[in-house]
Amino acid sequence: MKYFKIFIPVLFFTAILIYSFPGCGKSESSGIKNETGSVKTTQGTNNPQNTVQNAPSNTTSGNKKPEHIDAKTFKEKIFDYENNKDWKYEGSLPCIVDFYADWCKPCQMVAPILEQLASEYDGKLLIFKVNTDQEQELASAFGIRSIPTLLFVPKTGDPKMTSGALPKEEFVRIINEKLIKN
Repeated sequence: MKYFKIFIPVLFFTAILIYSFPGCGKSESSGIKNETGSVKTTQGTNNPQNTVQNAPSNTTSGNKKPEHIDAKTFKEKIFDYENNKDWKYEGSLPCIVDFYADWCKPCQMVAPILEQLASEYDGKLLIFKVNTDQEQELASAFGIRSIPTLLFVPKTGDPKMTSGALPKEEFVRIINEKLIKN
């Protein structure tokens, strides 16, 4: 009976720890650095004070979906990390790159949000998906150690990277403030 009294609080504490982490894997940031050498990241929050500003209406013009890409396509459309030392975005529209895996629950939570955003921002933003299980070399090149990891790439300037699942409101805020500044 005394073991039972100890077991329940330990089980409860363990469950809280497991469900409080938003991503799969280690939660180290990596990859994209600014001029001073520090890593640029954004942190996802579930803060209700985050409001959706300048969000596109729910009426979408198309059925645009995120594009699944491999390392070769990444080098052609986003950045040729093998031949270029300095960041140079190859695309004509800002983009979001979702580094994910099919088995990752937080990745599965983000997927429908990215599909909605791909339709809502059709013609203004591109969304790409990289399966880290299939593209291990690409994931390694960007130091992906936690999934989902999202790379936010403006048309000009340095990209920013964040790990963990974000709510739609946070995606919209980042897109409007950092990617498609009006």
